[in-house]
Amino acid sequence: MHNYLKLTVCFLTLFCVIACKTKQEEPNSKTVLNKEADKPKIVNIINFIRDIEPRDEAITKEVLFETTKSQVEIMREYDLGGTFLLQYDALMDERYQELLKGLPVDSFEIGAWWEIPQPLVEKAGLEWRGRFPWDWHPDVGFSTGYTPKEREQLVDVYMEDFKKIFGYYPKSVASWFIDAHTLNYMYEKYDIIASANCKDQYGTDGYTLWGGYWNQAYYPSKLNSYMPAQNAENQIPVPVFRMLGSDPIYQYDTGLEHDRQGVISMEPVYPRSGGSEQWVDWYMKNFVEGEPMQYAYVQVGQENSFIWKDVKQGFEYQMPLFAKLRDQGKIKVETLAETGAWFKENFKVTPATSVTVNTDYENGNKKTVWFNSKNYRVNLLWEDNTLRFRDIHLFDESIQSSYLEDKLESNQALFFTQPFVDGYLWSTAQKLAGLRFKQEKNSKIISLKGEDPIITNPKEGRLEIVWPLQDDNGTIKMEIDEDKTQITHEGGKSLDWFLELTVAKTDDLPFQSIEDHKIESLYQGKTYTVSALKGKFSKPVADEVFRIYPEDNVIKLNFKQ
Repeated sequence: MHNYLKLTVCFLTLFCVIACKTKQEEPNSKTVLNKEADKPKIVNIINFIRDIEPRDEAITKEVLFETTKSQVEIMREYDLGGTFLLQYDALMDERYQELLKGLPVDSFEIGAWWEIPQPLVEKAGLEWRGRFPWDWHPDVGFSTGYTPKEREQLVDVYMEDFKKIFGYYPKSVASWFIDAHTLNYMYEKYDIIASANCKDQYGTDGYTLWGGYWNQAYYPSKLNSYMPAQNAENQIPVPVFRMLGSDPIYQYDTGLEHDRQGVISMEPVYPRSGGSEQWVDWYMKNFVEGEPMQYAYVQVGQENSFIWKDVKQGFEYQMPLFAKLRDQGKIKVETLAETGAWFKENFKVTPATSVTVNTDYENGNKKTVWFNSKNYRVNLLWEDNTLRFRDIHLFDESIQSSYLEDKLESNQALFFTQPFVDGYLWSTAQKLAGLRFKQEKNSKIISLKGEDPIITNPKEGRLEIVWPLQDDNGTIKMEIDEDKTQITHEGGKSLDWFLELTVAKTDDLPFQSIEDHKIESLYQGKTYTVSALKGKFSKPVADEVFRIYPEDNVIKLNFKQ
């Protein structure tokens, strides 16, 4: 009996230890799961609607309407909600009113597409200057082509007619670009909660957006809608989401040495990207699996100017794929307003985010990371086992857009930030600009070579990249924070390593002075500084623009202005 009691006590003790241990371990496993759950992968299906298409007489009003109607049918077939944005001429078309009023309000959103057609201008009492009833030139078809007072008149007319039709003001207003005065007016008077603008592009369709917050969303400066604000008091509290699902590897370099870029995006109309099953699968695999830091985001869908026969194949492949990923719990499909409300609830200023692509669609060995914060953006590109900074641009909320107070007088709209590395504008097809990882070995300058990078988000606001080097040379560790980037060589052999900026085009470089611990630059009349908190800049010796040498195997750069 005594032995039985001893065994019972031992058993109970062991049970308690196991139970307690399990109970103690549970929160840790949940913490890991919750950490990933706190990084939503958000898909906005946004289709925007025009009533006319003057560029092709075969694209009639009926053809445009059938495109939108087909989009609605496919989305409803797969129980996918989304956002439809109406240009004013489509807003006033009763067919679109009837179609969109029939959508379930709990999963669909109706908002505004902010291009400016003739009926809106004339109802606001202004003179129409366009070539057609809808003119895509930015001095006519966008808010930039009007004075601040005229912009307010256009907004008031649209909003009142929208409310008469739908019974409320729209919560989302998007366009390829909207000036800061208009965006702030819409927020202050009509309480919009979300906006969106075009992905980065150079010269396409007569407007350039270059150097901005590359993906996800940002709070714009009150002085400049393309420029992220650094402080809450100077921002328009409306998140601006970047549209179209730009190819993170190949979009950037397309169109080198041409006046404009082509498009490689999630838009279903493009047969080599959004219309390709293989490309879409590749994009969504990296979207789901890549490190986004706070959240991942992509806008999908299509404007109805690209008609159904051209959009159908890509659209009909993408929609069931999104439904499948949603049902698997891998993505969230939301309206633009829902995502905007979530963003505002979670972020008081623009957060640091990333886009991480670990595989190459083109059967090559390229990989890339885009890091964005309220202070700067960075793009890293791995190719043939080498690494370079392809892009670094800085942000400054005090830079006033030339369109804030004055209307645009030409058919080219330009939006830039402050370049420190520009792998597109400073390149030719034969020589690609970049800040490269180099070493001096046996009196020769050669590229550092390594294996696949390991990319993590060890704490809020920090992206950490560990790049194992070849030949027992240790690792390069990068800690990219919202205002600074630190690069450290760890382990392995002793290396004489450094960063080297080389370019193909020198005419428009912004660098004014290169000193040991800072580089002063000037771009579009505004000065800015990048300082070396650890490490040292060196002036050109041969073809390079500058080098950055480590101090105690560390380079630490400050990008905050």
